[in-house]
Amino acid sequence: MGLPGSDVRVGPAERDTLPASTAAAVKVVVVGGFGVGKTTLVKAVSEIRPLTTEETMTEASVGVDDVAGVETKTQTTVAMDFGRISLNEELVLYLFGTPGQERFWFLWKGLFEGALGAVVLIDTRRLEVSFDVLGRLEDEGVPFIVAVNRFPDAPRHPLAAIRSALDLPDPVPIVECDARDRGSSRDTLMALMRYLYTLTAAPTAATQER
Repeated sequence: MGLPGSDVRVGPAERDTLPASTAAAVKVVVVGGFGVGKTTLVKAVSEIRPLTTEETMTEASVGVDDVAGVETKTQTTVAMDFGRISLNEELVLYLFGTPGQERFWFLWKGLFEGALGAVVLIDTRRLEVSFDVLGRLEDEGVPFIVAVNRFPDAPRHPLAAIRSALDLPDPVPIVECDARDRGSSRDTLMALMRYLYTLTAAPTAATQER
């Protein structure tokens, strides 16, 4: 509907409305340490205009945020990122990207509520920033997969070696990802959904065997 005497439309854009065929909407969180590419992934894959809460980094963050390895980073998420992607005609994912700095982790609790699962983005140049993130997810009981974001200048290691370095349990999937690429980011989300399906199907199979 337009305003009288105006071509301006009121209400959501057509691309922002859910398809009539949508049968299920699922909340997924994208987590990781500071500067691993969470905002980039949400922006790349979202089919709607993403909501971001990036702010310019100032001198106030000096000595507080660890920028080792990401010295050229000039902006940072201070609350959350939000996007949406339809994986098929019936299934829609709502994506919530978390801030990476530890001083904003108090926001994670609320972002985790109602989440079906999580993607943990990691940077092989700074694996150590992922340890506390993985521990936090395990404490919250949120199922997750690990996605290795392939930065152009990042060292390449076999996924088995990265799994060992992270002390990642064998059942948890680990995949490669280019957070800048929509197709790659979508494949990562599909990997999470397949993993979540195996978790829900496993108890059913165990019950049938009894």
